[in-house]
Amino acid sequence: MKQERRHFDKEFKMMAVNLCLTGKSTKDIAMELGIRPELVRRWKREHESYREGSFSGHGNANLTNEQKEIAKLKKELRDAREERDILKKAVSIFSRNDGKYSNS
Repeated sequence: MKQERRHFDKEFKMMAVNLCLTGKSTKDIAMELGIRPELVRRWKREHESYREGSFSGHGNANLTNEQKEIAKLKKELRDAREERDILKKAVSIFSRNDGKYSNS
């Protein structure tokens, strides 16, 4: 039988990270809280990287403004390339000399 996945709120994660900052080992903290030590280490790493932006929830990436802008520009570039490729194919189809697609 499949075990249900546990979800932890931001306050719980922050409490675990704060306990790490007191000098206790992640293994001890994990045992006290009933979770795996890997979770505590990951939460600590995320908090060190993003500070206030950490633990946004629901798998949303914590991106800086620059990273958001880069992601937006990459998406626009991908869309423009796709549109260009479609137009190239359309031009090649309509420029054939078999008379199928022209009035001549």
